[in-house]
Amino acid sequence: MSFMTHLECPRCIKKYRAGEILNLCECGSTLFARYDLRRVSTKIESQTLKSRTRDLWRYREVLPVGAEGSIISLGEGFTPLLRARRLGDKLGLPNLYLKDESQNPTGSFKARGMAVAVSKAHELGIRKLAVPSAGNAGGAMAAYAAKAGMEAAVFMPEGTPLANRLECGFHGAKVTLVPGSIKDCGRVMRESLEGKEWFDMSTLREPYRVEGKKTMAYEIYEQLGGRLPDAMIYPTGGGTGLIGMWKAFDEMLEMGWIAERRPRMFAVQAHGCAPIVRAYAKSAERAEEWIDPQTVASGLRVPAGIGDSLILNILRKSRGAALAVADADMLNAVREIAETEGLITSPEGGATLAGLKKLLFDGFLAGHESIVLFLTATGYKYLEALERLI
Repeated sequence: MSFMTHLECPRCIKKYRAGEILNLCECGSTLFARYDLRRVSTKIESQTLKSRTRDLWRYREVLPVGAEGSIISLGEGFTPLLRARRLGDKLGLPNLYLKDESQNPTGSFKARGMAVAVSKAHELGIRKLAVPSAGNAGGAMAAYAAKAGMEAAVFMPEGTPLANRLECGFHGAKVTLVPGSIKDCGRVMRESLEGKEWFDMSTLREPYRVEGKKTMAYEIYEQLGGRLPDAMIYPTGGGTGLIGMWKAFDEMLEMGWIAERRPRMFAVQAHGCAPIVRAYAKSAERAEEWIDPQTVASGLRVPAGIGDSLILNILRKSRGAALAVADADMLNAVREIAETEGLITSPEGGATLAGLKKLLFDGFLAGHESIVLFLTATGYKYLEALERLI
């Protein structure tokens, strides 16, 4: 059973029934799933999770899918939190961790959000799903749609890595390549499908991808023995995971699992596409669109996002920051992680290490803190970009 009570807008606090098929609030904001956390806290405690399945559905009481038969799963979640000893020794960081999201189905953290969103869509009777994607989200949606027997349409920038394009096609999705960025893909998708029975699965334009992404926070809490790290460094395009984890902290606090203290949240973007960094530096409430976004990290090539104000609020509340790194630095960091820890991550994962070095140099972090870097996807999907390292 689901403990979800309703959907709620974090901006205007308008509430909607749990069973409604919705994208955004009437005010244009994303919607959050809300739960009866008092009842949830009587059903589970953080210490009683050990006997459960080692996937994200171990947290099913704080997920929106009610019927077990509606769950579409490929074994997503509960990815390793690895102690980065050699890399940590090299940097003088005794408590450095890597959250290796490459071990999710389809090779990235996008599987988390799509597993929950596709499952909820299946439960609500939706049968056609569409998404604009720079790569991994499209592949994940296509995979889960195939598992559920649903139709999928993916709109991708023309420069999307070949592995991502082939992945969507193999799963039976209809792939449309669009000149420009993911923002252009979203525009073309909505123009093409207007008036048709396709459900928009765009980042933060539906309520449930964020629910899958928030499970990273629950896992890290569990994997660290019932505590949270001092800092989290997250590669930020649309920012669903950052927003989701902050939501998870709210839920943990209400259930009595944690106290008020939270990790400092750091958002890393690319020099060639850094709308959140620019807005943070200006103390702005919203991020203006980045014109002509350019970066080798396709997941960071997001010129504008609907969750901008939520991300900026989280960074400020947590005493974190937003910072940008050069493509060359993130690619060199990919090599460094591979040489020290044996993991070949995506450029976005490399951006977190490049960002960490900048935070240490600028004095945002002292080095004694417990720090988690998010390696959001496997590097094997980015061979065209990584080839220049050889």
